[in-house]
Amino acid sequence: MPKPDGFERVIFGHNTLCRPNAPFTLARMTATGALATMPREKQPVIEVAGNGSSTPADGLAVQSKGQRGAAERCVGPMLTRLFISHGGGPLPLLGDPGHAELVAALQRIATELPRPRAIIVASAHWEAAQPTVTTGAAPELFYDYYGFPPESYAIAYPAPGHPELAADVLAALEGAGLEAAGDASRGFDHGLFVPLKILYPEADIPCIQLSLLASMDPGAHLRMGRALAALDGEGMLLIGSGSSFHNVQAFFGQREPALYTRNRAFEDWLVDTLAEAPLDDAEREARLLHWAQAPHARFCHPREEHLLPLLVCAGVAPGPATRVWRFGSMGMQGSCFAW
Repeated sequence: MPKPDGFERVIFGHNTLCRPNAPFTLARMTATGALATMPREKQPVIEVAGNGSSTPADGLAVQSKGQRGAAERCVGPMLTRLFISHGGGPLPLLGDPGHAELVAALQRIATELPRPRAIIVASAHWEAAQPTVTTGAAPELFYDYYGFPPESYAIAYPAPGHPELAADVLAALEGAGLEAAGDASRGFDHGLFVPLKILYPEADIPCIQLSLLASMDPGAHLRMGRALAALDGEGMLLIGSGSSFHNVQAFFGQREPALYTRNRAFEDWLVDTLAEAPLDDAEREARLLHWAQAPHARFCHPREEHLLPLLVCAGVAPGPATRVWRFGSMGMQGSCFAW
């Protein structure tokens, strides 16, 4: 199916981890966690729609036509949005080989997106009865995982909070008719500090967290995103931190060919819906509202808390994602999206 003009996709590993006995992996990590230098023929590929070309990546950001056009049409600053798959607990920070491609993808994303002055993270690991925002000036870390090595509980990420931004987010939510609350005592969970330690290891960008809704209502999460469109988006990054595939039993259970088929079918549907299919805004929103009808949706997300951060990002403004990164993670295919 043809991709809309302005779309670009970065593939890490050429989806090799989604096939048994895959012959090679394009993106690999050095012992220090840095992206290794590779021959051009084995580097990640950027596919830019509109001209049908595919060229090896040189580590440089490529601005697509759609991004330039949207920036030219935008009257005010745009809120940059990024949905990421954050991996299994602290494993991406512990040198786990199964997360090498995910780490490489996040490192690359940090070089391709403008460096933000502040970050809002909608994390899969915080649910509340109403939209709730961290308001503390110096949140501690909340090690919300269990059974990992001792070093997992000594991870540091001393990013400051941002009470002023939190107040703006609360005002935006309430201005859209959503009852919202602040939480001055909650710390940053691993949906924030694990991926941000890879994206922005200096920990010098102020951050706040936004909860999901315990109702798991997809329409309500799209509305949450739409409310955030009222923010001054200059230098702002909204991160939806979850996972495009989150079936814990499948990650650790017996690997059969049908598992990869299901995983790939849902990933392809997600990329098609968010970026590749020639959908109008109403069609794209309808697909997201009824995501559970997608191929093997409930296999890939038995519970949807890791998918809903994507809906918050997609809800901010209409239009397709402009970038997609695909990679292997813990033997399954995953993806990240930017708008």
